[in-house]
Amino acid sequence: MRSENWSSVSEFLLLGLHIRPEQQGIFFSLFLIMYLTTVLGNLLIILLIKLDSRLHTPMYFFLSHLALTDITFSSVTVPRLLMTMYTKFRFIPYAECISQTYFFILFADLDSFLITSMAYDRYVAICHPLHYTTIMSQHICIALVAGSWVIACACALLHTFLLAKLMKGKNQSSASEFLLLGLPTGSESEDIYFVLFLGMYLTTVLGNLLIILLIRLDSRLHTPMYFFLSHLALTDISFSSVTAPKMLFNMQTQSQSISYAGCISQVYFFLFFGDVDSFLLTSMAYDRYVAICDPLHYTTIMSQSLCYLLVIISWILSFASALLHTVLLARLSFYEDNTVPHFFCDLSALLMLSSSDTTVNEMVILTVGVVVITVPFICILVSYGHIGASILRVPSTKGILKALSTCGSHLTVVSLYYGPIIGLYFFPSSSNSNDKNVIVAILYTLVTPMLNPFIYSLRNRDMKGALGNILTRKIFSPR
Repeated sequence: MRSENWSSVSEFLLLGLHIRPEQQGIFFSLFLIMYLTTVLGNLLIILLIKLDSRLHTPMYFFLSHLALTDITFSSVTVPRLLMTMYTKFRFIPYAECISQTYFFILFADLDSFLITSMAYDRYVAICHPLHYTTIMSQHICIALVAGSWVIACACALLHTFLLAKLMKGKNQSSASEFLLLGLPTGSESEDIYFVLFLGMYLTTVLGNLLIILLIRLDSRLHTPMYFFLSHLALTDISFSSVTAPKMLFNMQTQSQSISYAGCISQVYFFLFFGDVDSFLLTSMAYDRYVAICDPLHYTTIMSQSLCYLLVIISWILSFASALLHTVLLARLSFYEDNTVPHFFCDLSALLMLSSSDTTVNEMVILTVGVVVITVPFICILVSYGHIGASILRVPSTKGILKALSTCGSHLTVVSLYYGPIIGLYFFPSSSNSNDKNVIVAILYTLVTPMLNPFIYSLRNRDMKGALGNILTRKIFSPR
């Protein structure tokens, strides 16, 4: 471990615009009018596009998103500018400065990608007018917007992370790497565990890839439930890939070190994909609720637009949650003790190692945890409560069996996801807490993602039928 001395402050001084004191009132009124015009004008565009069905075209779809981005982009800087001019208070806290940087880059990049999408739309409309409706389908439009958000979030995150690393604690030493103690196993059984966890990880990746492939190839599986399932499978692959490859590499090479940047990145993506899992399971519970409690309106309620919206919201909320934890973590300092009693960089383990005050981090964990874990879990329980009440109103063996076949797989996956979390945080043990944390982490990072494909394939007639059709098509197709 090498130490470096960092010098920084907890707040910054914004010099603002070079305006004479006697002109402050004029410029304040000018900028306020410009900001209100920006907000109200773009809100009017969004409202008109939403209300007029003639404007429900790809061009205006992109324009509505551009208008929303312009509002948020202006709101990142202008309110702070106006407040500084009005109150003469020029200081901005560290956390607000980092957040302002993130959202400024995010919405600026998003603007760029949306303008590019609009240019592509105009190119297709003029150069390929006969194929315009086919090329610029609803799927493509939503994919372009979603892709813009994901890439913009990733770019903003990278810049913010590097900036936060530069502005670390005041006159404090910081570790450049951490040591991961790994699994509580003896050296003589290391090879056995390596083979076991490698097999589990490969099963996770291949099993979930198979689910994605089946849903993609079989048109009968192009329904909301399997749409969410395909995203859950992709998230499970990513979630396991955050921790398992590093753990396997350390077991094989007998190396325990992980760089500071690698550790912070691991925390971010672990939180991100864990939160996406939670939101997707909640979306799937809502889908099952509508399918059983309101079957006549199922296709209307669970429209393609709503499904895409639920997935996009899941990604955006997870990005924001993981970013908040990571930025707050990156500001902490770590002294000589850089040994993490885990096989990956766990957020709670890192907070215990920090030499800084972690009160804010702990409060954020509690408050954000309510949003990303507790609230989704309550929504799932409420959904299944309504499903149970709906079945009991007209009890019949056929109805109960149908409900079990419809919801059984999802309920099993929910139990596997939330079971370890409840066992870890609601029923803490006084002894061997580190070993317990590691074992529980193995359950939700490797075991649960590995079991999900088996649950949805072995218990699901449609998935087995799709697999059979593909195998039959491959075997008996003419060569």
